[in-house]
Order: sequence, then C-alpha cells, then structure tokens
Amino acid sequence: MKPLADRIRPQTLHDVVGQSHILGEGRVLRSIIESGEIPNLIFYGPSGVGKTTVARIIAERTHKQLHKLNGTNASTADIKNIVGQLGTFGTREGVLLYLDEIQYLNKKQQQSLLEYIENGEITLIASTTENPYFYIYNAILSRSTVFEFKPVSPQEVEPAVQRAFSILSEEHHVDVTLEDGGCALIARAGGGDVRKAINTAELCFLAASPGENGKHITLDQIRQVAQKSQMRYDRDADEHYDVLSAFQKSIRGSDPHAALHYLARLVEAGDLISPCRRLLVTACEDISLAYPNAITIVKSCVDAAMQLGYPEARIPLAQAVILLATAPKSNSALMGIEAALADIHAGKSGDIPAHLKDCHYAGSKDLGHGIGYQYAHTGDNHYVQQQYLPDTLKDRIYYEYGDNKTEQAAKQYWDRIKSSDGRTPK
Repeated sequence: MKPLADRIRPQTLHDVVGQSHILGEGRVLRSIIESGEIPNLIFYGPSGVGKTTVARIIAERTHKQLHKLNGTNASTADIKNIVGQLGTFGTREGVLLYLDEIQYLNKKQQQSLLEYIENGEITLIASTTENPYFYIYNAILSRSTVFEFKPVSPQEVEPAVQRAFSILSEEHHVDVTLEDGGCALIARAGGGDVRKAINTAELCFLAASPGENGKHITLDQIRQVAQKSQMRYDRDADEHYDVLSAFQKSIRGSDPHAALHYLARLVEAGDLISPCRRLLVTACEDISLAYPNAITIVKSCVDAAMQLGYPEARIPLAQAVILLATAPKSNSALMGIEAALADIHAGKSGDIPAHLKDCHYAGSKDLGHGIGYQYAHTGDNHYVQQQYLPDTLKDRIYYEYGDNKTEQAAKQYWDRIKSSDGRTPK
C-alpha cells in the first residue's frame, strides 16, 4: 500500500495546503494554470511543500503527452527516448516533461533539453530543493519561470493532519481520538513539511494500541514518534546559508531575541564551526571600533565553545551572541578597508614616498630612501605631521570616524592634536 501522504495527495489547486502567495485567488501561478497555456516552469523549495503535487495537477490539465523523470536516476538515454518520440502521432500537442529533482542532472543532460523547450516541442515543469540559480544551467533558467514554494505554517498543516486521521479511521474501521493539542503538535513537528506531518500521523496511528473505544493517541506518544521538531537545516544547501545570514543580520540589527533563535537552530543542528566563525567576523565587521574589546571576549567564548563541545558549548555561544547584539555598532573599519581595496583594484596605488622606504641597507641613502623621515615619537603627543600616502592619493580619506562614543572620543583627541593637519578623518 502507498504511504498515506501519497494516498491523500490533493487533486485540485483548492486542496493544496499553503503556497497562497503563488496559488491564492488572482495570484500569478494560479492564473497561469487556469489559463491552460503552460510555459516552462521551475518549482523551487524544500521537500514536502507541494511542488510535485502542483506539477501533477498541471500535467492532468493539459492535453500534452506526459513524461516523468527523476533527476536522481534519469540518464541521457531517458531524455533521448523522449526527444525521439517528438513528431509522432501521440505528441501532436507536444510533450509535457515533469522533471523532479532537476539539480541532479549534469550540465550536458540539461543542455540536451534546451533546443526542444525553446521551440515549444517540450514543455518543462521541473522541481528542485536547491537554489535553481546555483544548480540549473543558465540557458534553461532564461527560458523558464521560477516559482518559490515556502515551508507551510503549522496552522496550515493542522487541517491536513486532521484529514489524515479521518481517512485512517475510515480505512481501518476504528475510531481515533487524540489528546488535546495532538494535531497541533504533529503539525509543528513537521517543520513546515506537510508530507512529514502526515507520515508522523500515520506512524502515531499504527503505534497506538486499540482500546474499547478505538485508538487514543496521547501527546507523549506523538513526541516519541516525532522525536524532535523536524527543523529544516542542511549544512551544504540553501538553508545553511539562510540561517547564517539571518543570524548575523539579527546581531547587526541589535535584536538579541532573533539572534538567539537562529543560534538555537544551529545548535539543534549540531553545527559548531559555523556560528563560531560568524561570531568572530561579526565582532569585527559590525561592532568593531564601537566596542574594541568585543573581539577579545568573543574569541574567548568561541575558544570555550570549541573546547567544551555540545551541549555545553551553547552557553558561551549565547553569551557572545547577546554581547554582540546589545553592543554599540560600527562598520567604519570595514568601510575603510573596502574603500582602500577599491582604489587598489582600480589601479590607484602610486609610488611609496621616498622618506618612508626601507633604508636599512648600504646604498639606500644614494637612492634617497628614508631621507626626511620624522620619527613620530619625537613629536608632541607622539605625533609629527608628514605625508604617508603616495602622492597620487595624498588627499584620500578612507577611514571616517563612527558616531559611537569610543570613536568620537578618539576623533576629539586627534582633532585637538592634528588641528593644523587638513587630512584629519571626518
């Protein structure tokens, strides 16, 4: 018997769970499907959110000959076989190729489809769990429309779970009851994956012992089956970089609550290296000179986390996250080095001033190297005014003081000392 998730797969767009942003009334994908004129489509999103279901619904609405391939086991011969049928009696209306997991096809295999999807002989509907802009050949992308499918909210999954138990009850001729909150718990445990939630419901049903009044499923039984929330995280895929991006941006945005949430995802996934690396770079990139000691403290927290390992590592990591999220922010160091690098990349370097060049060798004076250099510590406040940048860049300003307390204090100090120097940073 097929898994329950396949037995109750929606047959119409109205029954599809979630994806209202593209399948709601008046939304683009729904309008395209209802028009009957199907272009080449690529469905991108995590597993269990309706990509295959929608593709099958589209296939059933067309009069084209339907072919299905899965990128995990499809060969070039399979593609050639489909192409070889073009122009025959059964393909007068064209061919609809439903290609699941297209990211597993190599470039040559994808290219073999190009000519036929361009002239309309093959209409391609492809699905992928990976970012299509990284994994799908550009020429295929340029001839297709990409729609992103998103994880389904627990509130949207819950009716599907209820329907699953209803069908199981009918199929097995037994009454099914759940402890209060049972359906909601299963919906949450799916982690946005409708298929996982339905499969969890089926496992709970099979694991429950029948009683006088049928099967009763408790919250404890659900937790044992679900084990833990099916959080989406793959260290080699989009979710990895999305979580890390949200993690750093939450710290930069001074939101400790969101930063701890994304740290919790990383901790739950057992990823120790990634948060450590992001915390170190965030201390330098986003806090930096506004709180110069941040990097020292964060380095200590990271070292402690690496020595402890999970589960204890979560504590120093959380300490570092809260410190950085609540610290004053400055990106002046980052902007300074980026401005300097931009000049280097543009070929703006120039010769180093002669008085700054190395003069610790015989003959350096004959070249004029080191002549006229003034040792800064001989001046008042350990400062003497002289040119350090090349002549072509002598008026260039790379570093601009941030508006935080620490950098403004430094600015006031140097403004006073360099009062006669027109090159004082802004």
